[in-house]
Amino acid sequence: MTPLVLLPGMMCDARLFLPQISALSADRAVMVAPIGGADTMAELARAVLVTAPPRFALAGLSMGGIVAMEVVRQAPERVTRLALLDTNPLAEAEAAKQRRTPQMEAAKAGRLRDVMRDEMKPTYLVDSPRKPAILDLCMDMAEALGPQVFVNQSIALRDRPDQQDTLRAFLGPALVLCGRHDALCPVARHELMHDLLPGSQLEIVENAGHLPTLEQPEITTAALSRWLEE
Repeated sequence: MTPLVLLPGMMCDARLFLPQISALSADRAVMVAPIGGADTMAELARAVLVTAPPRFALAGLSMGGIVAMEVVRQAPERVTRLALLDTNPLAEAEAAKQRRTPQMEAAKAGRLRDVMRDEMKPTYLVDSPRKPAILDLCMDMAEALGPQVFVNQSIALRDRPDQQDTLRAFLGPALVLCGRHDALCPVARHELMHDLLPGSQLEIVENAGHLPTLEQPEITTAALSRWLEE
């Protein structure tokens, strides 16, 4: 079985994918690569490639998907198939860039928890019985990673390149998946990626926002399983 490399979203770690790791690791190697050790997409992708198997399936959520696109740009011959979850192929919009500096300054001043609580996490999820526990987990992951990772990731996101040409050139099996109610990376962005990727399937997960791996884990895992078997 081809190994699977998972790339988590901003200020998330392997716990973002725990349901999927549990289900998919029975018959293949599954690894989660950290994406916080540098402040450019190019360097983050190179770090993934250093530790990844020679050839692998690649799935990324949110910022992880953005890094995944850069991995494909740098080494398309090593990626057998690609899954992009709740992410965005475009360069950062100017309005979003303007928000980065005060967020980074607050994080460096010891207010990372405030930034995550007040400005980021409230927009991530749909209302559901799972929401409080998922928000608590998101905060735990963010605090474990710390302010320097937040700054590195913020700079990398701010300065990221457009990856539309990368997606047009990728010919392997691809999954484009998002929560129906994702306010950060809306359905329209995923329809765009589906149109760009020649071999892609589009899956919209109902009753989910930005983190369907945790909000609707069974549905998300099933979609990834189908993609891996194509």
